[in-house]
Amino acid sequence: MSFAFGFLLGALAWFVIRCVLGGFYTVNQNERAVKTSFGRADRIEGQTTLDDPVSASLQPEERERYEFPQVRVIQPGGPYFKWPWEKIHKVVVSTETVSMAFDPESPRANRGGEFLEAVTKDQLNTGLTGQIRFRASERNLYAYLFGVKNPLTHVMGYFISILRERIANFSAPPKAPVAGHPNDLSSGSAIGVSINDLRKNLRDLNEHMDRECESSAARYGMTLEASLITGIDPPPEVESALAAINTAYNQVSSDISLAQAGADQKIVQSRTAVEIETLKAHAEVEPLRALAAQLSDLKQRGGAEALRSYLRSVRLKLFKQARRAIVEVSHV
Repeated sequence: MSFAFGFLLGALAWFVIRCVLGGFYTVNQNERAVKTSFGRADRIEGQTTLDDPVSASLQPEERERYEFPQVRVIQPGGPYFKWPWEKIHKVVVSTETVSMAFDPESPRANRGGEFLEAVTKDQLNTGLTGQIRFRASERNLYAYLFGVKNPLTHVMGYFISILRERIANFSAPPKAPVAGHPNDLSSGSAIGVSINDLRKNLRDLNEHMDRECESSAARYGMTLEASLITGIDPPPEVESALAAINTAYNQVSSDISLAQAGADQKIVQSRTAVEIETLKAHAEVEPLRALAAQLSDLKQRGGAEALRSYLRSVRLKLFKQARRAIVEVSHV
């Protein structure tokens, strides 16, 4: 009897410690949790990720492939309680930063995560350096916990594939012609060196990566908050050639700018000269117009005799100012 009583008492103590006291748990501020019962996540019936804005960036053909059930997310706090057949999966949702060359499955890859290799449009092998910031998406924890085996590996592979595709097809956007200079040249159209184009358009490249990676939360349950490509280095054997091309292009650009400045200055000077001569012509014409108006008025008031008297007075005034007068005499 005493043995049976002791066994029952021990079993009861084990049950209390294991199932009651051991069933309490808490969730930290930087964590979210999902509960499973016999391996099945606690789902919100009738709702999937397609009903959530997290899937808005998916293409129509991708929506069926990345349809995940919505699960009940346990928010920070506690203590909470779970039964022995239930399991709590905690996820850190704080933002993390890694090198874009980091390979979760092979840390030695990409020269120890120092830089990522990519081939440009002009068939040059370049090294890219930079960082990406990511975090687990609270709106799609099912995909993060149960959809893929290693979400970070999938996200890094997805990011690198998009980046390499963009590098391989990148060309500088066409430069709008400047008014008055239809033959203006730009680095993209005149030289077409993709490494130079990439270096000058790093901001556009980063913005393109942010747009293309918006669907990572719906695909893998991880949100790529930002990508920052900080360096693009060509192979050492072509570095000197690129430097020579840049020097030549800068010289050409300088000569073109000087020629355009000289042409602009000459155009301004020509316009100024035309305005001055126009004003001089107006100044000479105005007195003649005023005189014509006076003569017309004189003729209307006094008739032809008044006009002849005016002309005789003008002639006398001219004869008075002249030192010598030549008079034509007709011989009969």
